[in-house]
Amino acid sequence: MNHSMINSSVSMHALQQKLDLLANNMANVNNTGYKRREASFQDVLTNVKQQPRGFQKEGRLTPLGYNQGWGAKLATAQLNMSQGSLKPTSNPLDVAIEGAGLFEISTASVDAAGNPVRETRWTRDGSFELSPSGDPQNPDGLVLTTKDGHYVMGADNNPLRVPNNHQIQIQADGTILAHDEADPNAEAVPVGQIKMVRVVRPQLLQQLGDNVFGLPSDITAQQRDDILEPVTAGNNTVDPITMRQGFLEQSNVSLADEMSELILVQRAFQLNSRAVASSDQMMNLANNLRG
Repeated sequence: MNHSMINSSVSMHALQQKLDLLANNMANVNNTGYKRREASFQDVLTNVKQQPRGFQKEGRLTPLGYNQGWGAKLATAQLNMSQGSLKPTSNPLDVAIEGAGLFEISTASVDAAGNPVRETRWTRDGSFELSPSGDPQNPDGLVLTTKDGHYVMGADNNPLRVPNNHQIQIQADGTILAHDEADPNAEAVPVGQIKMVRVVRPQLLQQLGDNVFGLPSDITAQQRDDILEPVTAGNNTVDPITMRQGFLEQSNVSLADEMSELILVQRAFQLNSRAVASSDQMMNLANNLRG
């Protein structure tokens, strides 16, 4: 197999991965709070091809030899945390984040032994609901959940519980005030504060599907805080992360940009496929030569 065939075939594999990323971005263009992923490439291997001494002519400024590449590979698929546009919904349970933050949620799953466990996850989707708490000690209480039924966690690392027949007001820092529907003149009752985390190292976030993010299983609690920093009043002065009630954040995918990039990748893939075909034809001619 000659050099051009190796170079092109390796690059085609990386371009196919890029096409998959673009397809995934475009498929989620209408998902609330979705963050697009961007690909970056690097050389697989580069060496210097030596040249005869006769190539060293008077006036040549470059040294003998030239770089010879062996294709490119997908280095990283970086998560783009840029802000998406905010869409007003007039629903008091819809919340949008402004800034590089995430909501912390608790999801139900099953461990290796088949026992039910709860795991900490994160999301940007703020289309929340009030669901029955299922607590026998407080049967009339409600709990704030995502549309998939996952608990929305409070700043005290507990699910946020709201009294029944109360309307909620969510402030910019995530504080929730409950207003009694039966008595509009009654004083609002604070029920907790929505927990937010600041994304410090987005490259370590894993997309788990259903617009939910997770972290590798071998990450310790200390390492987790270095990747997702809990937002407090003390560390939220520079590039503050705030919430807006009655809004939902749209995905940050621009369909026009994705289509333009898709055309470029398809042309690069086409060029490499033609290089493979040309190399195959040249090898066929060489094999059929007669002395």
